[in-house]
Amino acid sequence: MSIASLKDLIRDVPDFPKPGILFKDITPLLAHPRGMHACTEALAAIVHESGAEELVGIESRGFIFASAIAATQQMPLQLVRKPGKLPYSKVGQDYELEYGTDRVELHSDAIVAGRRYAVIDDLLATGGTAAATVALIESQGGIVACAAFVIELAALSGRARLAPHTVKALIAY
Repeated sequence: MSIASLKDLIRDVPDFPKPGILFKDITPLLAHPRGMHACTEALAAIVHESGAEELVGIESRGFIFASAIAATQQMPLQLVRKPGKLPYSKVGQDYELEYGTDRVELHSDAIVAGRRYAVIDDLLATGGTAAATVALIESQGGIVACAAFVIELAALSGRARLAPHTVKALIAY
């Protein structure tokens, strides 16, 4: 299955989660074994090309793709979560939203200084969560090898917030 044909497995849901938003629903992709395999293999190729040694999956749909890559490529996986979700000692990074702030966290022993990490998520929109994840990895001495996404909403300019890091997306809208 080609990467171009993956776009056919993404469903548009208008006015979700609120009026005016066109939600890109990946559940048809997840339910399509060949599509999911092609998607995972393409993301794994990006990770391999970047020289990443470990993966960082962003809550929650990023976990799906990052864990599939981790299993097939036999790579360690670390999880970035919203506050209150991790059971052990944690470090965090606050970031700005359109109206307020949010925070991402990971375990305090998750990042090894000097190691190369690939950030994985399903969607790059404005880039706030991904940029906070990059900042969090770097604050712990990790090196961000790349950020890889299934979908990029290019008009929202999230890629710019991740500069100068390598950013790759399989599908752009």
